[in-house]
Amino acid sequence: MTISWIFFTLMAAFMQAWRNAFQKQLSTTVDVWGVTLARFIFALPFAAIYISTLYHFKPVESTVHFSPLFWVYIVIAGVSQILATALMVQLFKQKNYAIGVGLAKSEAILAAIIGVVFLSDHLSLLAWFGVLIGGYAVFLLSKGKQIETFSAKTLAIGIGSGLSFAITSLLVREASLELSMLPTIHRAAWVLVMVIGFQCISMLLYLGLFKRQTLIAMWQRLGLTFRVSVCSFMASLGWFTAMSMMSVPIVKTLGQIEILFSLLISAYFFKEKLARAEHMGLVLVVIAAILVIWA
Repeated sequence: MTISWIFFTLMAAFMQAWRNAFQKQLSTTVDVWGVTLARFIFALPFAAIYISTLYHFKPVESTVHFSPLFWVYIVIAGVSQILATALMVQLFKQKNYAIGVGLAKSEAILAAIIGVVFLSDHLSLLAWFGVLIGGYAVFLLSKGKQIETFSAKTLAIGIGSGLSFAITSLLVREASLELSMLPTIHRAAWVLVMVIGFQCISMLLYLGLFKRQTLIAMWQRLGLTFRVSVCSFMASLGWFTAMSMMSVPIVKTLGQIEILFSLLISAYFFKEKLARAEHMGLVLVVIAAILVIWA
C-alpha cells in the first residue's frame, strides 16, 4: 500500500505540472472557463475507458451503491475544483508561471488544517512537521524574484485556489470512503468518473448556452485542448487513487514535488529564470516530501 500511494502521487504531480504548463499556453487564446473545461472535456471518455478496463481485468462481485451523501461530496468537490482551476488560470496572469503554481500549493497545509478540525483526520508529529515545512517552502516560492512585485491580489487568488483545491481533495476522499463495499482502486475509479462527468456536463451546458465563442476558440486549439485533458486525466487518476489510500495532507505534501517539475518546465519550457528563494523553496519541498513518507 505504501509504495502504491507514493507511485500514484508522483505520477499525479508529474502530469499536473505538464497540465498546468499546457493550460498556461491555452490561456493566451482561450478564456478562463474554456481553459477550465479543457481539463475535463476529453478526460471523461478516458475515465470511462479506465473504469471499464479496471472491471474487466479486476472484476469484483460487490454491487456499488451510491448514498445521498456520496452525491453531495461529488457535487461540492466538482464545483470546488472548477473554481480552483479558474483561479489558477488567473494566477498565470498575475505573476510568473512557477510562482503562480507555488501559491496554489498552499492546498497541502490548508487540507491538513481543515481535515483535522472538521473531518477527524489525524497526523503524526513528524507528518505535521513535514506539512509545515512544505507550507514555508510555498511562502518562499510565492515571494518570487522581488518582494516588491508581490501583491495582495496575487496572494488572495493563490490562497483561494489552494483552499478550493483542498476542499476538493478532502471531499474526494470522503466520497471514496462512502464506497466501502469496493476495493480501494475501484472506489477511486468511480469517484473519478462521477466528478469528471459532473464537471464536463455542467460546463458544456453553461458554455453552450452563454459562451459559444469559448467553445469555438477551444476547437481552434484542439490539439492543445486535448493535451490538457490527457494530462488532467492522468493527474486526477493519480490524485484520486492516492487519496483513497492515504490521508489527504500526506498525499498533498508529497505532491508538492510537483513544484520541482513546474520549476524545471518554467525554466526550460518558458525560459523563466529562477530566484535564489525559489531554489531554497525547492529544497524544502523535497525535505517535506521525505518527512511525510517517513511519517
